[in-house]
Amino acid sequence: MYDLAVFSLEQSLQLFLKATLLKLGVDFPRTHSVRRLLDVLSQVGGKEEIRQLLSVYSVELGSLEDAYIVSRYVARQYTSEEFERLRVVVKRVREVVGGALG
Repeated sequence: MYDLAVFSLEQSLQLFLKATLLKLGVDFPRTHSVRRLLDVLSQVGGKEEIRQLLSVYSVELGSLEDAYIVSRYVARQYTSEEFERLRVVVKRVREVVGGALG
């Protein structure tokens, strides 16, 4: 059930980023893109650490966005290794964003 686990990772990160924007008094854009939400956070907070996340984890963040889309249209199987890698990225993004803007 790694497909559900990866989808849940994406949802948790997306909601965390939207909640962070709301906490900062910023109305978040109507998007499901975690990369777009991180971009807005980097502009609002002016934090280089957040911009670096977009660069360092671009492939992983794109994969998380794919998990959101694929969950609705295509059966996609994720491996435990893929899940673990994405879990580490989500944890790191939350730490950096929380530390920089929290």
